[in-house]
Amino acid sequence: MNRCVIIGGADIGRYDLIREKLGKDDFYVCCDSGLKHREGLGIVPDLIVGDFDSHEDPHLDIETIVLPCEKDDTDTVFAVKEALARGFTDFLLVGVIGGRLDHTLGNVSILLMLDAAGCKAAALDDYSELRIVSSGPARVEDSYGFFSLLNISGTARGITVRNAKYPLENGEITCEYQYCISNEVLPGKKAEITVREGRLLLVKVRRE
Repeated sequence: MNRCVIIGGADIGRYDLIREKLGKDDFYVCCDSGLKHREGLGIVPDLIVGDFDSHEDPHLDIETIVLPCEKDDTDTVFAVKEALARGFTDFLLVGVIGGRLDHTLGNVSILLMLDAAGCKAAALDDYSELRIVSSGPARVEDSYGFFSLLNISGTARGITVRNAKYPLENGEITCEYQYCISNEVLPGKKAEITVREGRLLLVKVRRE
């Protein structure tokens, strides 16, 4: 299936950087105030989801799911679950990082949910690309200025980092001690990260 792009309402300052990552065959889901990004991203949503507490329902001739304001799932989480139910397995989340910290952390946890479901998923903001490292290796190109590994789901063991300024062999990262911040890819190389047990959040920081 095509990739599903979930668009949230967090601010986007560099629309040009996000547009470079979008494809003509992507399926776009705007979540409530994510509708404000339509023009900046140059997209027409395929699905609109929201309780419309932060953006007026535009009543477009587009499939729209109106949600109650009082619910367990945020509009973004509901949108992801709806996309999963429709069979999507490849996700890109934009407009989900920044602004309110509680929403940002909740949206980062969506990456964990999608990883657990066996899906490919990434989140983009103005500065970085976020992915989960779990069962398979992850790679970072030297076009990125820095990369960090954060434990957000419990202890991670057997961590190996190669082709980086600060290599690691059979390391362990706990939620209480995050020491893999601002590593750098060796020039002309691709850093490779693997983890034997647990999961890590990989943050690739764009080179300015």
